[in-house]
Formats: sequence, structure tokens, C-alpha cells
Amino acid sequence: MIVAGFGFRGGATRESLAQALALAAGARRVAMLATAEDKAQTAVFSGFARAVGLPVQPVDAATLSGQETATQSAQSQAARGTGSLAEAAALAAAGPGARLIAPRVISGDGMATCALAERDET
Repeated sequence: MIVAGFGFRGGATRESLAQALALAAGARRVAMLATAEDKAQTAVFSGFARAVGLPVQPVDAATLSGQETATQSAQSQAARGTGSLAEAAALAAAGPGARLIAPRVISGDGMATCALAERDET
């Protein structure tokens, strides 16, 4: 199962999120979207999830801050207690034993990030 984790700014659009997903996923088939609980409730993210037809897994702050990320953003560290919201959300939602298969990428407008994590279904 592949989970796409997202981080995004308040001014992000559905197009920002879609571009970040396309850059991270390429031809991979994503099964679920994930982001911080507060961001999952925003109109832009819930609308994006409906548009792509994927379920959303909101991730609480404590779980996010406990994830080890491959990339480090000072802004994300200060705001969320993790080096990358996108990576932390993807890893947390994919569950125990998940591994990062695509580190965070940034949309062309700089408003959204996306990373992919995978957990083997054995």
C-alpha cells in the first residue's frame, strides 16, 4: 500500500496539491492521502481528496513529531516538530514498518509538498 503524505501552505490550491502528487508518484498507484489533522479539514485538501477519489488519513501532532524524516525543513520543524510534514504524514499513515519510497517534492508554485511511503502487505 502506498500513502501520499502532504504538507501545504494556506494559499495552496487543488492544482498545487495535484502537481505535488504527480511529481512524487509518477506512475505509482497511491491508495491513500495523509496530512496533519488540522490540514485534513481544510476545504482545499478535502476537495482535492474528493477530486482524486482517495481516502484521507489525518495524523495527530504527537504521531507526526515522532516520525524520522529523510529531509529537514526548518519551517516544518518549527511549526510541526518534524523535518517534513509530507514525509512524516506518509510514514505515519502507512503504519509500522513503513518506508519512504519518495522523499518530499515541492510543487512548482512552492505551496505544497508530497512524499510517498509504503508498507508491504504481508
